[in-house]
Parts: sequence; C-alpha cells; structure tokens
Amino acid sequence: MVRVALACLIALLALPASAQQPAKQLFGAADRPSAQQPEPIGSYARGCAAGLAQLPETGESWQAMRLSRNRNWGHPELVDLVQDIGRHMDRIGWSGIYVGDLSQPRGGPMTSGHSSHQIGLDADIWLYPATDMTLSRQQRENISAISMQRAEGAYVNDNWTRGQHELVKKAAQDPRTARIFIFPGAKVQMCQDETGDRSWLRKVRPWWGHHYHMHVRIACPRGARNCEDQDAPPPGDGCAEAQDWVNNILNPPPPDPNAPPPAPRRDLTMANLPQQCASVLSAPAR
Repeated sequence: MVRVALACLIALLALPASAQQPAKQLFGAADRPSAQQPEPIGSYARGCAAGLAQLPETGESWQAMRLSRNRNWGHPELVDLVQDIGRHMDRIGWSGIYVGDLSQPRGGPMTSGHSSHQIGLDADIWLYPATDMTLSRQQRENISAISMQRAEGAYVNDNWTRGQHELVKKAAQDPRTARIFIFPGAKVQMCQDETGDRSWLRKVRPWWGHHYHMHVRIACPRGARNCEDQDAPPPGDGCAEAQDWVNNILNPPPPDPNAPPPAPRRDLTMANLPQQCASVLSAPAR
C-alpha cells in the first residue's frame, strides 16, 4: 500500500496543483512512519511529521482506541506525555486512560474526522473513566465514550466528577502542553471548583464538540525549526471568556446579517503543504 501511494506521489508532483489528489489520500495510505529523525513540519492543521513514534496499543495505564484507524502515532514528546497522564490517573483512582486519535503514521491531513492532528503534536484523551485495561481490539472498536455535557455544552452533567477535573489539570500542568480544548461548561465548572494554583486554567480553552474527550496539544519541541507554534493563549485564567461562551449558548446573540458566508472547506493537496512533506512521504518506512 505504501509503495503504491509513493509511486502515485512521484507522478502527481509533476502535475499542476489543480490536478493533484487530496493529500489525505496519500498520507492515509502510509501505514508506517518514515525512517527519519522525529520532526513536526508545518502547522497543526497544515503539515506532516517525520519519524513518529507509536503509542503502544496497551500499556500499564492506557489503551489506544479504534485501532483500525492506525492513528496512535505521535512525536516522542507527545507519546511520553500521554503515558505520563495515564500513570497519574492510575495513581489517583482510575485504572488509566483511553486514548483516541493522535496522528497518522506520517501525519498529514486525515481521511476523516480532523482538520488538525497533522504534525504529531495533538492527542484526544477520552473523558470516560477507564476501568477495564484488557479490552480486545474488537471491544475498542465498539465501546463508546460518554458525553459530559448538558444544555448544548453550557454545563457539565452528572457524569462529570473530580476525576475529569484532575485529568485535565494534569495535562495542562505539564510544561509541554500548549493548549487543551474542551466544551465551555467544563471550563466554567473547573474555574468554579479549583481552589489551588489556577495558572493551568489558562491553557484550557473552550471549543465546540469536545464533550466526549479533551484535545491535548503540545508546543513545538525544542529545535523543531520547521514547526509552527500556535500563538500563546491570552493572559489570565480565561474563566471570564469561558463564561461568555456559556452565556452565548444560553442566550444566543442575533445573527449578523452582514456576516460573510463561511468559506467552503477544501481538501489540501501536496501543493498546500510544506515542501518537506513530499520527502516525508517518499522516505523509507521504519
């Protein structure tokens, strides 16, 4: 499969960008990482990744879910962070964590589901408390995470406990973490409940849809010259901004009649990605 994808790539790169396949087809066909030094290339939503490491399918305190997707690949710093979070949750009362998508073996645009997760620095960690760390491959395909929100994300529901608070807190306190995305009601709840050091709350940002999992994003590792960091979060703990999100859910502002229509989402081609991504795809597999 990889050889076929690479042969297509060589031919496609000789054609105008308008005639190229979507890059997601090429990156989605690569089933092994490149035999290169680990390197994130480009930005979180427009890039690729060399030399990614595999999060083991099962560890002492984590399990990778939906293994058929082959998305348990990340920069070694991300893989190490995920394992640290799992060990922490095991120590404080969960059996560990269930881990959703990281990246494809060579990063790049995914065939479905995400616009980010392209450079090996993003990980989805389920908010569902892990209890059984012996799930079979089939069980990992079928088990469903549980939503933690009510009122369209304005509030947490009865599934939210101090355990979810500590899960997010552990990830946010790690110096490698740049941001965590979670639904607005969870951020507001954590702002209300936290009585200690509140500095970690700055990294926790409200975003739509993240009520089954939290999305952990680490910063570009030291020395990653071709990696583009996202701007740092605004100063402060971000609690007032999260409350604004909740207020707008409960009392939506009237639509702006002058707002331009959203631009249609287009599939990225190789011409849209950093030029180093062609080398990542053509490199031998590790």
